[in-house]
This record gives sequence, structure tokens and C-alpha cells, in this order.
Amino acid sequence: MITNNVGLFLCSFLSLFIFRKVAIYINLVDEPNSRKHHSGSVPLVGGIAVFIVVFSYLLVFPDTISSSMLYLGCASILLFVGLLDDLYDISFRLRLLLQIVISGLMMVFGGLVLNYIGAVFGSSTVELSYFGYVMTVVAVVGAINAFNMVDGIDGLLGALATITFSSLGILFYLNNQHELTAFCTAIVFAIAPYILMNLGIPLGQRFKVFMGDAGSTVIGFTVVWLLLEGSQSGEASAFSPVTALWLAAIPIMDAVSTIIRRIKKGQSPFQPDREHLHHILQRLGLGSKMTLAMICSIASVFACIGIIAQIYNVPDYVMFYGFLICLLVYNQVMMNIWKFTVVTRRFIRFLKRKSQSEID
Repeated sequence: MITNNVGLFLCSFLSLFIFRKVAIYINLVDEPNSRKHHSGSVPLVGGIAVFIVVFSYLLVFPDTISSSMLYLGCASILLFVGLLDDLYDISFRLRLLLQIVISGLMMVFGGLVLNYIGAVFGSSTVELSYFGYVMTVVAVVGAINAFNMVDGIDGLLGALATITFSSLGILFYLNNQHELTAFCTAIVFAIAPYILMNLGIPLGQRFKVFMGDAGSTVIGFTVVWLLLEGSQSGEASAFSPVTALWLAAIPIMDAVSTIIRRIKKGQSPFQPDREHLHHILQRLGLGSKMTLAMICSIASVFACIGIIAQIYNVPDYVMFYGFLICLLVYNQVMMNIWKFTVVTRRFIRFLKRKSQSEID
């Protein structure tokens, strides 16, 4: 297993080098604009390079996940459409329609349906019946776009995806589902080189790459596929559906809060802006590295809470209402972030003045 993962890591690195040259040649690059403040043209090939390796892994080990060929087909379609979006900026309505179709394929041919959500209101499990099909579409579309939305600063998408896949791998391992554990581990090792190159490590900014919509959408799709497979398998389930919320807490909270805020402003829920958590933290004065560290630390805490709660069989309703409280607090803070920004800046200036006076 160690040899396989080292091989995946090296293959992913090599794939990134190859595809970045292709991207430059066909002009598949991200240019700076009013929302994107990076320097120079950056190749948008992280997702393509990473998932070519992951797809190859599944072709060699097709029994790793259920309906692996269906997963490969759906993910390949998303990857291709994401590539077209990176190149030509296609309509969001078309992408949304495709995501709904992908959800239908998962349910009809893969049997991955959100049938129950756990005992969120007490001792008995809540069955969704036919409403589960609607909720599955919401979950798939939501996950795909949630991970797309957090791709805003260097390293963030890759790091959050690593936290989620690592947490999934731990829970699958604890439930003796070693094939799924191996798949999660393979994804983590395939993403690691992208994170390094995205951060300019160790070769510097010259070899920097971005994930692109092709990669972020497939990451979200893969996350929701594994969450459904891990929580909707009856007695063989590795974790509760409520635990799934904690494993991807930051992307979920940020997406929900962003959509609510945009609707209140009369904007499209999917209109891009610079009001995500990472943008706010940078406005508070944190550098990109510190912002990355802070968000990943919070995401890791949430994921650990989910894992520990699963291990110790904390009741679903406790975890569900706990998550809702966290979501409400998060949304309230983001809705009034300008107040917190003013107060925080005043507090920082006060501390600086006090420190300067003590030195004098």
C-alpha cells in the first residue's frame, strides 16, 4: 500500500508538470482581474492532472468503490465540462442542469440515494422515502458548488479536500472497509503534489498551478459520492449521515452563508464575489498563509468532532443541533462581518499603540 501511494504521489507530480505545459500551449490559464489578485498567468490544470491519476487507480482497482465505472463516467463528464468552463466560461445554468443529470445517474444506476438522515429528532431514524431523491439532488449539487466556492486562495481547496478525505478514510478504516480507506488515501496522495505546487513549494511561483473548475467540481462530486456510500449502506454504513456534515463543515457553512447573503441582496446565489471566509480574514489583516492555517485548523476541529462523536456514538440529534448552532453562529458573524471588522481593527490598533507606549 505504501508503494502504491508513493507511486501515486510521483505520478501526480509528473502529471502536473506535463499538463501545465499543455495548458500554457492551449492558453488554459487564469488571468488576474478584479476578483483574482494573483500575479501572472497560472495554468488551470490541477484538477485534470490529479484526477487522471485517481481515475487510473480506479481502472487498476475497480472494486475499490461501488459502481466504479459509473463514478468514472460521471466524474469524467464533470471534468470535461469543467475544462470547457475554464476555457470558455460556459453558462452556469448549463452546468447546473448537468449536475442534476449526474445526480439522477447516481441514483438510478448507482443506487446512491439519501434514504435516511439519522435520528435527528429523537430516538427513531428519519426515513425520507421519495423525498430522498430530491434531497440527493440538493446534496450533490450543493457539494459540487460548495467545494468550488472555497477555491479562493492558494492551498485552500486542496487542504480542505485533504481534511475531508482523510477523515473519511479514518471512518472507513474503523469500520473495516479497507478498499474505501485505500481509495481515500490514494486521493490524498494524489492531491498532495498539487497543494505543494499551488503554494510554490519547492520550485517557487514559476511552477504554480490552479485547480480550475474541472478539479473543484470533481472533488465536490467525489466527496458527496463517498459520503453517500459511507452513510447510506444500512447496517454496513461507516458513519451517520449527520457525521457527514462535520467532515465537510467549512465548505458547507461557507456555501450556505454565501447563498443566503446573496439572496438577501437580490443577487444570483451563484454570482461570484469576494465575501467568502478567506476574503474576510484577509481583510482583517491576515496574510494568505495565516488565513489558510486558520481555516484548515477550524475545519480539522470540526472533522475531529465528527469522528470522535461517531466513535463514542453521540446521539444524532445532539450532533445535528450542534451543527445547526455552529451554522447559525457562522452565518450571523458573516452577515455582520463589517461590524466585527471595525471592532477587530480598532482592537489591533489599540494593542499596537499600547505596545509602542510600553517600548517608549
